[in-house]
Amino acid sequence: MKKRFLVIFLSVFLFNNKISAYPIVSFTFLQPAIVCGELVNEEFLGAIIRGDRSEKRIALVFTGDEFGDGLLKVINTLKQENIHASFFLTGNFYRNKNFKKQIIELRDNGNYLGSHSDKHLLYCDWKNRDSLLITRAEFEKDIRDSYKELKKFDIDRKKASYFLPPYEWYNETIASWARDMNLQLVNFSPGTRSTADYTYPEMKEKYVDNEAVMTSILNYEKKDKNGLNGFILLTHIGTDPRRKEKFYDQLPTLINILKSKGYQFVRIDELLKPNN
Repeated sequence: MKKRFLVIFLSVFLFNNKISAYPIVSFTFLQPAIVCGELVNEEFLGAIIRGDRSEKRIALVFTGDEFGDGLLKVINTLKQENIHASFFLTGNFYRNKNFKKQIIELRDNGNYLGSHSDKHLLYCDWKNRDSLLITRAEFEKDIRDSYKELKKFDIDRKKASYFLPPYEWYNETIASWARDMNLQLVNFSPGTRSTADYTYPEMKEKYVDNEAVMTSILNYEKKDKNGLNGFILLTHIGTDPRRKEKFYDQLPTLINILKSKGYQFVRIDELLKPNN
C-alpha cells in the first residue's frame, strides 16, 4: 500500500438544537490516506473526509434532524441542475410526517439517503474528544433504530453503508464501532465555512452569513492546488427560523459557478467508490 501523508487544519463548528456554545477547535493531524485501487480517499480518526483529489468531482451533502425548511428548494434545484446529492438524516427526521413526501421524492429522484443517527445524540465530549458520552450498547441501539426508519423507505444498510455522525463529532472508537456494524463513517471536508450555514444573528460574532459562506467555498477552491476535487461539501437541509437568509437559496449560484469550472456533482457513494 502506497502511503500518502497529509496535513489538514480543521475547524469544527459545534452545534445542537438549542445552541449554547460555539467553540472553534483547530488542530493538525498527520496520517496516511486510504488507497483503493486508483482512488485515494483521505480520512481522519477513521472517517473518510475527502475523495480523490485528482478528479473534479464534488459530493453535495445535506444533514438534517429537526428542521427541513429547505427540502422543496433543494429538490427543485437538484432537478433543474440535473445532479444528485447525498442526504444524511436522523431517525427523528425520517419519522417526521411533514417530511415524508419529500424524502420519497429525494429517493425516487436518485439521491443518496443515509443515516445521521436516530436521536442526534452527542457521542463524545466537545473538549475531550476521547471521552465517550454513550456506551457501545447505546450507540448500537441508536444505529439500529435509525436504520429501522430508513427501512420504511426501502433503504437497508447495504444501500446506505456510509454513516455521518451527529454533530459531525466522533472519535476513533465510534468509527470502530461503526465498522463492526458494517458501516463506514464519513464527514465533511475541512477548509470552508459551509457547515456554519445553521448560525443565526442572535449568535452575534459567531453568526456566519450567506456571503461569508459562499466566499469561503470559492476562496478555498482558488487557493487549494487541487481546488475542490474530491470534496465532501456539507450544508443543512433546514435551519433555525431565526436564520432569515438560507444558504440553500444560494445553491443554484454555487452549483453553476462550480460547473463552469468543470466540476461534476456526484453522490457520496460514487465519489468514494473504488475504481476497478
